Amino acid sequence: MVKGISCQDSQMAIKQFLIAGRKLPSKNEPNPQIYKMRVFAKNSVLAKSKFWYFLKKQRRIKKANGEILAVSEIFEKNPTSVRNYGIVVRYRSRTGIHNMYKEYRDVSVCGAVSQMYMEMSGRHRAVHDTIHVVKTVVVETSELRRQKTIVNASNKAVFPKTKLTFRASTPGEKAVFLAKRPNTAIA
Repeated sequence: MVKGISCQDSQMAIKQFLIAGRKLPSKNEPNPQIYKMRVFAKNSVLAKSKFWYFLKKQRRIKKANGEILAVSEIFEKNPTSVRNYGIVVRYRSRTGIHNMYKEYRDVSVCGAVSQMYMEMSGRHRAVHDTIHVVKTVVVETSELRRQKTIVNASNKAVFPKTKLTFRASTPGEKAVFLAKRPNTAIA
């Protein structure tokens, strides 16, 4: 039995988490400032690790001197409508650190970020750990910048049928054994 490849199988299972954390309370600072961050990761453990990575870089707070207050997964409000997403990315390559803006069409932010990770690994040989999502925004069709997204964003986009299969109209016409495979190519 052959299984079909769905859209989700070709993408990474990335989820969006909202993490709140702070520095440990001390005598000098009994109520330290709380920091919130939206992080894209495969699971909550990796999301917490990414949170501490960024907090150490930005606010000089280590995991040993801090605590996580809350970890919650953010779900898409309307995962059935296709939207355009703009993603600002910062990634490290062999030549240095680069900033980049990319646009994708997807039904969720997580799907768009997943597409971005796959494209960055394919086009730029960027490893997953070296890619940092700086910002994600929903972009209106009139404000799109990239040509490949503009082409697919129009309502008149038409895709050809690549494989046309003919089915028997009645069970009596259906053949159990055939001498040759049917030709399904479009002439």
